[in-house]
Amino acid sequence: MNTVIWNGQTVADLLTIEFLASVFGNILAAILILLSGFVVGGWVKRRLVQLGGKNKHLDVTLFNFLGNVARYVVIAFAFLFVLNTFGVQTTSFVAVIGAAGLAIGLALQGTLSNVAAGVMIVFFRPIKLGDFVEVNGQMGTVKEITLNFIELASIANVQIIIPNAQVWGNTIVNYSVYDTRRAEWTFGVGYGANLQKAEQVIRDTIMADPRSKTDPEPFIQVNNLNASSVDFLVRVWCDSAVYFQYQADMKRRVKEALDEAGVDIPFPTRTIVHVDA
Repeated sequence: MNTVIWNGQTVADLLTIEFLASVFGNILAAILILLSGFVVGGWVKRRLVQLGGKNKHLDVTLFNFLGNVARYVVIAFAFLFVLNTFGVQTTSFVAVIGAAGLAIGLALQGTLSNVAAGVMIVFFRPIKLGDFVEVNGQMGTVKEITLNFIELASIANVQIIIPNAQVWGNTIVNYSVYDTRRAEWTFGVGYGANLQKAEQVIRDTIMADPRSKTDPEPFIQVNNLNASSVDFLVRVWCDSAVYFQYQADMKRRVKEALDEAGVDIPFPTRTIVHVDA
C-alpha cells in the first residue's frame, strides 16, 4: 500500500493534533479579524455620520460618503490581515487587484466618470439635499445625491434622475443658496394715465405686503415706452422661501389696485388709416 508523502511528511504526520490546532487556530483568527473589521468599520462610519449631523452647517451627504470610504478601508485592511494569517504574500495580491482594477476601469469609463463627478459634487457641494435647483434643463428639489446620480422631485412631484457627469459638466442654477431673492414685474399703464399716481399705487400695494423687504431699496421706475403702454419695471426683494407665491400674489393685487384707482391698463391697439382711391 502506497503512502502519500507531502513536504517530506506523511498524511499521518500532518494530521496531528498540533497541525489541526494550527489550522483551526488560523481559521478562528481569520474569522475574528473579519468580524472585527466589519464592527470597527461600521463604528467609524457611524461616528463620522454623527459628527456631520451635530452641526447644521456641515453637509450630511459628505459625511455619509466619508463614512462609507472609511468603512471599506477598514474592511480592506482586515482582509489583508487575514491573508497574512494564512501566509499569502499580500504584495502580489495587491498587484493583481491593481491590474484587475485598471481593466475594469477601462471597461467602465462612463460609469466611472459619473462616480468621479459624484465625488466632486459631494466634496464641493454645489447642491445639497432639499435645494431647489435647475440642472441640465430639469428643475426640482434635490431628494438624493449618490456617487452615480442625483434624484430630483419636479414641481409636479415627478422623479427625475440625472447622471452625475451631466450635473457636474453643466450649469447648475441653485435657487436655495441665498435667503433672499429679488422679485421682478412689469406693469403697463395707458399713455393718458397719471404716471405719478400709477407709481404710488404700485408702490403702496406691494410694500403693504409683509413679505416685501425695504432693504435693499425697492426699484419702481418707468422702464419702457411701449407701443400701447407706459411700462413700469418693479424690483422688490423677498425671502426665497415665499418667492413664487409672493410674485403671483403681487401681480393680481397690483392689477386690482390700479383698476380701483381708475388707472387705465391698456390693451394692444392698432390704428388703421383707410384712404379712398
